[in-house]
Amino acid sequence: MKQRRCYSKERVKRKSKRSLQVFSAIVLVLALCAPSVLAQKSPKDKFEFPPLNPIKMPKIEMLELENGLKVFLVEDHDFPTIDIRAVVRIGSVYEPAEKTGLAAMTGTVLRSGGTASKTGDDIDRELESLAATIETYIGQSSGGFVSSMLKEDVDRVLAILTDILVNPAFHEDKIELVKIQQRSGISRRNDEVGGITRREFRKLIYGASSPYARHPEYATIDAVTRDDIVRFYKRGFYPNNTIMTVWGDFATDEMAERLKNTLGTWPKGTSDIPSPPKVKYEYKYTVNLVNKPDVNQSNISLGHIGGLMNNPDYPALSVMNNILSWERMFKRIRTDEGLAYSVWGTYGASYRHPGVFSCAAQTKSESTVYAIELMLEEVRRITKEEVSDDELARAKDRYLNTYVFNFDSKAKIVNRLMTYAYNDYPMDFMETIKTGVEKVNKADVLRIAKKYLKPDKVQILVVGNKEAFDKPLSNLGEVNVIDITIPPPKSKK
Repeated sequence: MKQRRCYSKERVKRKSKRSLQVFSAIVLVLALCAPSVLAQKSPKDKFEFPPLNPIKMPKIEMLELENGLKVFLVEDHDFPTIDIRAVVRIGSVYEPAEKTGLAAMTGTVLRSGGTASKTGDDIDRELESLAATIETYIGQSSGGFVSSMLKEDVDRVLAILTDILVNPAFHEDKIELVKIQQRSGISRRNDEVGGITRREFRKLIYGASSPYARHPEYATIDAVTRDDIVRFYKRGFYPNNTIMTVWGDFATDEMAERLKNTLGTWPKGTSDIPSPPKVKYEYKYTVNLVNKPDVNQSNISLGHIGGLMNNPDYPALSVMNNILSWERMFKRIRTDEGLAYSVWGTYGASYRHPGVFSCAAQTKSESTVYAIELMLEEVRRITKEEVSDDELARAKDRYLNTYVFNFDSKAKIVNRLMTYAYNDYPMDFMETIKTGVEKVNKADVLRIAKKYLKPDKVQILVVGNKEAFDKPLSNLGEVNVIDITIPPPKSKK
């Protein structure tokens, strides 16, 4: 049984007095601290930041060997490694349509096919023992090679790289292996909805037969022979058709001498690579569907042809795109309406051929047409009224505040300069774009939106289950149904 405690009146008074004293002390402390508490800034307040430190460019040496190979050299002694990257003026845009896939196969087998003295497997084992890499490739508009090594192994790796470029063997077994890999890719190309959307939208913009949109089929892979691969390699892989960068832990004079003794022996050639194919685009409004009954989400893309990066309006286009994509579409479709997790857009611009302007979203099937209607509304709105001061400021800040990250490694700097040289752009091109972005105003954004965006002549593509759409897709216009059936191979391989 609990006993009740009994306190005297005097003890209760003393306890009450102590409590009053503690309370008074707390009030006094709060009163003394109040000015400093009130002076603290809210996270929403604007803070003033000091100017960013100036960007320090590394010392870049430019060298041209007697065989015409142009080289950018940059010393970087932070780590005991050396890296090489080169671009070659060749690409899949120059392969015959009936042999689509030839360029990619050539780029792969150049390395895996070995040399006159070593198989590709021999080269693999030797590079693995050195913890080094050499890879070759040919993409859409350029080919090239990349290599990485410890500085003490530079002589051995340069010797292997030179052997690959000068004496490629293109062994038949490796050609057949890369054909198997290509066929496997073809068989799986409709497995991923995003991949279907990107592929078919490029075909809508450039044309299904365009070298900027076509893709290999079983028949085009089967049509490629070893002689085709050898001819395609010889067409473009010459030192006087190549620009290379080397950065890492070396002395510039010593590296220049090493390159002369190795890659300097790569024979000069006569390349017949013309200018990239022209893009002919007709602005038109179309509605297109790839019906996928097995999905519960629609992938949407809409847009038209884009432009070139050397367009004087490119800085303003970059700002406009930022506002349209993030200030408008992202907030309207995702934040306000809650229709999609993923919403994005881009005014695509390439170095030598027009890119693609596109707006894209992924939304549940039941909101497909509504989401498209909102996207079209936002494209129209930015062509009719000026953006707000806050939208403009945020868009410019996004670009300018991330500008410094283009210079946070010497690899980025030297590779970018190589890319500019390859595409005949000025070396200070990035600085020119930054200066242009700083000058963009609201009138500029409206002007270029009216000039370059055609909201009533966009091509719309939906990849999804038409039976589950909120409204018939035909509400947007006559629907063209795209067949993505993969043509079967003529022979069993």
